[in-house]
Amino acid sequence: MLEFRYAERKDTELILKFIHELAEYENLSDQVVATAELLEEWIFDKKKAEVILAVEDGKDVGFALFFHNFSTFLGRAGIYLEDLYIMPKYRGKGYGKALLKELASTALKRGCGRLDWSCLDWNQPSIDFYLSVGAQPLEDWTVYRLSGESLREMGS
Repeated sequence: MLEFRYAERKDTELILKFIHELAEYENLSDQVVATAELLEEWIFDKKKAEVILAVEDGKDVGFALFFHNFSTFLGRAGIYLEDLYIMPKYRGKGYGKALLKELASTALKRGCGRLDWSCLDWNQPSIDFYLSVGAQPLEDWTVYRLSGESLREMGS
């Protein structure tokens, strides 16, 4: 039976493990610079993100890492899903959908106006899954990012 629980400080290494597994799946392992210390600081000390863990019969099998954003048009907060991951051997059981449903329920309980996330263009299995639950891709929007040296130059 699948259950959910919010991550605690003691789960930091587990969260990092899931991040590495997700990055490997996405062929982005070389981009992971997160450490347990950074995750502990930003998730549990600064409270800038939250993690819901998916648990099957006492074993942690996946996670959703999210944080609040804000829509000026809606005049209320939303939730941005940064990562959703289910371990490969537990896929095909509806756990990803259940985890997304749990997050949507959290958004509604908190009075949020929407739930957003991004998906890699090549990840057709995930795209098909998101479409199957009624998610709509945003047309006419492109994500932009400042990071690394560009962020340092802009911010100084």
